[in-house]
Amino acid sequence: MRSFTIPILLVLIFSMNIKAETIYDFRSSKNLRDWQVVDDGVMGGRSRGLLKKNEDGHGQFSGFISLENYGGFSSVRLRTKSISVEGYDYIVIKVLGDNKFYQLRIKASPHDRHVYVKRFYAKSEWQEIAIPLSSMQPQFRGRRLRMRNFRGDSIIEVGMLVGNKVEENFSIIIDSIKLR
Repeated sequence: MRSFTIPILLVLIFSMNIKAETIYDFRSSKNLRDWQVVDDGVMGGRSRGLLKKNEDGHGQFSGFISLENYGGFSSVRLRTKSISVEGYDYIVIKVLGDNKFYQLRIKASPHDRHVYVKRFYAKSEWQEIAIPLSSMQPQFRGRRLRMRNFRGDSIIEVGMLVGNKVEENFSIIIDSIKLR
């Protein structure tokens, strides 16, 4: 009996020490007015994305990617107050995907024109994806910049982008976005 008590106690202590800050929880948020969809139409493309709450209260980002007129992406982003990332190493997203690649994108300052990006694969099952903040690479209009990876002390924008260079339907369900 004693040998089982110690591991359980260690698990409880470990889990109590994990701190997390919620950036956005779709189920507890009333509306999506702070979110913005940006498609390739800003450059003449024909892709269409939509963010809505599904019947379970999760965010559902879905649509169609078109390659017409040099298009090929759809994105959704949340501009927020400055969120300190001091003491956090990961940004964690809980998603139910469609077996496609997406990008998680963050912006550190309202003055930055670039974003920091990390590609992830969204399986067709619920998963929590923990992305090290330090692994997020700087990009501007899809091009990698010769700058350091993210080392900022805050985030003012978070979003997702799909653009796999193929015409396709997409749908990713988002539960929450947190810092850990």
